[in-house]
Amino acid sequence: MEDKGKKGKTFGLGCEPVVGSLAPAKKKQYRITNRLQEGQRPIYAVAFNFLDSRFLNVFVTVGGNRITVYQCLEGGIIAVLQSYVDEDKDEAFYTVSWACSDKGSPFIVAGGSKGIIRVIDAGRESIYRSFIGHGNPINEVRTQTLKPSLVISASRDESLRLWNTQTGICILIFAGAGGHRNEVLSVDFHPSDIYRVCSCGMDTTVKIWSIKDFWTYVEKSFTWTDLPSKFPTKFVQHPVYSASVHVNYVDCTRWLGDFILSKSVDDEIMLWEPKVKDEITGTGAVDVLQKYPIPSCDIWFLKFSCDFHFNIATVGNRAGQIYVWELQSCPPVLATKLSHPQSNSPIRQTATSFDGSTILSCTEDGTIWRWDDVSNSST
Repeated sequence: MEDKGKKGKTFGLGCEPVVGSLAPAKKKQYRITNRLQEGQRPIYAVAFNFLDSRFLNVFVTVGGNRITVYQCLEGGIIAVLQSYVDEDKDEAFYTVSWACSDKGSPFIVAGGSKGIIRVIDAGRESIYRSFIGHGNPINEVRTQTLKPSLVISASRDESLRLWNTQTGICILIFAGAGGHRNEVLSVDFHPSDIYRVCSCGMDTTVKIWSIKDFWTYVEKSFTWTDLPSKFPTKFVQHPVYSASVHVNYVDCTRWLGDFILSKSVDDEIMLWEPKVKDEITGTGAVDVLQKYPIPSCDIWFLKFSCDFHFNIATVGNRAGQIYVWELQSCPPVLATKLSHPQSNSPIRQTATSFDGSTILSCTEDGTIWRWDDVSNSST
């Protein structure tokens, strides 16, 4: 995945956000407990399973055409549970998410350079479905935690697609008149409003979409008995909100309640409130609340992660360092900064465990690093 140049322009946000200090408060102390060299190809994504309390210490990585499932054990041990190699040796997976069948079996959903989404039934250790529809690489897949058989994908083809992993149906396509005008890099479901989705991309915008008017199609996708290709997939052409909060590529976005966390290649994450004025035209205001600086974060496709309760956000940079920001503090508090002399490759994504006690990072050089919280430990 090549890095693009930055666009330079000045932009007044019209408000004075609180900017966090880069002096670590050292409230938390993590140490490296393990590192694994998975291969020579970049590992673009890593994700813990928050959907099932039985598997909270299980995580998955994707690198090249390989999907690997691991378990974090005591004492820093990382055990390999499963591994899948895609039949296309030229595939390069960029993103992975956990989902769930209607019977509770864990699914792994991955997509990448070929534009194909693989759904793997991890309980049966076999490919369950393959979704073909996107015309270009897939940059992110995310799962609707309130209905974990629903996933949404973001693609270079400027669209988002909502899928039912259980039935194999593409329910909705978010694209068209009001859609993104460049690669869509990130997408997220609202944690409590089942109808809301936010997305962001290379066109510098963050958009909020509503599924409410199309919910009958979502329900229909669960009972559809004909071929998935015959399902009346609907186009959603207009978001209910669109804003240019950043002046550059926006490569990661997550809801924080009704607020939004978004990260650009301008070395920072922003916490802001979208104030929707008119859902028909998608207009509204932006109230930027806080900024979390991340030095050396000026290349795209560096994604942050949060623990289950959104107490901390962790993000890596191109120099192999990790910044751990407290999300429930004002002004922002940098809990700690993690670095190691041998960790100097770009960190494409982090994964923060359910309670924030373990941080994983996956790097451009094919390495997985495990950091464990020793703040309350006697060691």
